[in-house]
Amino acid sequence: MSSPIRSARQVPSVRFALDGGMLALLDPVHSVPLVSFVIALRSGSDSDPVDKAGLARIAMRMLRRGCEGMTAEQIDFRIDALGAEVAVDAGTSSVAIHAQVIARNLDGLVDLLAKMLGTPTFVDSELERLKRETVAEIEDARDSDRVVAQKALHRTLFAGHAYGRNPGGTTESVRAIGIDDVLAFYHSFVVTSNIVIGVAGDVVAERIPELASRLVAGLASGRAAVDPVAEPSMRPGRRLLVVDKPERTQTQILVATLGTSPHDDDHVPLYVANGVFGGTFTSRLMREVRSKRGWSYGASARASIDRHRQAWVLWTFPAASDAAPCLKLVIELMEAWVAHGVTAREVAFIKRYLIRSHAFEIDTAQKRLQQSLDVELLGLPPDYYTGWLGRVGAVDAEAASLAVSRRIRPENLLCVAVATASNMVEPLRSAISGLEDTQIVAFDAE
Repeated sequence: MSSPIRSARQVPSVRFALDGGMLALLDPVHSVPLVSFVIALRSGSDSDPVDKAGLARIAMRMLRRGCEGMTAEQIDFRIDALGAEVAVDAGTSSVAIHAQVIARNLDGLVDLLAKMLGTPTFVDSELERLKRETVAEIEDARDSDRVVAQKALHRTLFAGHAYGRNPGGTTESVRAIGIDDVLAFYHSFVVTSNIVIGVAGDVVAERIPELASRLVAGLASGRAAVDPVAEPSMRPGRRLLVVDKPERTQTQILVATLGTSPHDDDHVPLYVANGVFGGTFTSRLMREVRSKRGWSYGASARASIDRHRQAWVLWTFPAASDAAPCLKLVIELMEAWVAHGVTAREVAFIKRYLIRSHAFEIDTAQKRLQQSLDVELLGLPPDYYTGWLGRVGAVDAEAASLAVSRRIRPENLLCVAVATASNMVEPLRSAISGLEDTQIVAFDAE
């Protein structure tokens, strides 16, 4: 019997239940005089109207575009003067302001953030400027074939579902957003009962209630948002989506099916099995695609998590001349993985890797805080992260193999390729046995 593997001990962040239904979390560390803040909403792009995708991100970014007594330029100057960083991160289930400052300037940053949150001016000219910037960001992102592939995959796999809408919106949906939409979002969702505040770094626990109260002093209490998202489903069968982009010498390939939910009883066994298949530099995918054939620098598989079941996605990027045989191979490898599972030797290796590398997931206060925030914002099991090592250590080959056969459905696949359609459609079609449907879209389609 092998000896147990030791790793860094993980404890949950300190929790503070505050007035107005607000929650604050703290992960203190005093070795470096820095403090990080996260002001997160329990709602994200899932609350956007279908024709105004990107509203949550736009509305939260508008908080930096002017507040009582300060223009956008003055806010930016004050942030710089404090030596601080402030940014907005938007996802399907949450949108958040992230800020960091040196500890001695903590009170100054809290005062500024409180003013931005509580007294935004929402000037129409600033909104129009932000919309133009956002449209330019969307258009610039089309230069990245990987981003184009990811957007096309989610838009198609989750068509008609919130997971199919990009949190950043489309050029059309962003242009449709008006001041009234921003105000409606602000009054509905930027309220204390819908906020989780996270603090990490050089601050003592006794200060958290006071700091949190100051941050939201100008907000209404409101009500916490109700999760509006239904459980996603996937159209059955095997489909090919070719995203047509001129003069591609390399092909971004994504192969996806529905994946796992953090609440599945076989969630961790599937995670372990996925590590064997496509989670490391020595995984089956990497050995077969890169090491043996040299078709692509990388090949991986990942199961994302959210409040509801997300996608399992295989990714690789061969040269155009190798794309069809590479696609055929990775589907065959996937089928063999589902049919035959994983071996005890493979599971023992990947468990050692996952446990030993876990320290890199929790080596900073910010990372530990983000995990605690994920538990709150995504509705994860309370011990999802703090009990992770124990659950990984308990997985055996039988459980991992069973999880793959239960959750991964090779008969239901969406294969996405960013390629020059005139050259690649037929070779890619021939690579997918049992293909039921082929669609071609332009790379700038939204």
